[in-house]
Amino acid sequence: MQIIYEYHDVAQSDRLENLAQEKLEDLKKKFDMIIRADVFFKEENTTSDETGKICNIRLSLPGPRLFAEASHENFASSISESVSDLERQLRKRKEKLKTF
Repeated sequence: MQIIYEYHDVAQSDRLENLAQEKLEDLKKKFDMIIRADVFFKEENTTSDETGKICNIRLSLPGPRLFAEASHENFASSISESVSDLERQLRKRKEKLKTF
C-alpha cells in the first residue's frame, strides 16, 4: 500500500507519519483491498481548545474511494478517529461484496 502525506499549515513530522502508517498498516492487514492512502494534516484556528488539529484520510480501493475526517486537540486523536471511521466503512463495503 502506498501512503502519501500532505501538510497544510503544519510542519512535516516523522512522528505523525509513523503513527498514521502504523494504524493504516493494521487496517491493510484486515482489508487487503486497500491500494493507496492519502493522509492530509491541517491546522485550523478554532474557538474551541478541543478541535483544530485535522486529519483527513482518503483510501483508494476498487470501487468508490473512502474518506474520513476528524478534528481534535491533537493529531494522534484525529488519526485514530479517522482510521476507526474508515474501518467501519470498509466493513460495510466488505459485507456488500459478500452478498454478490
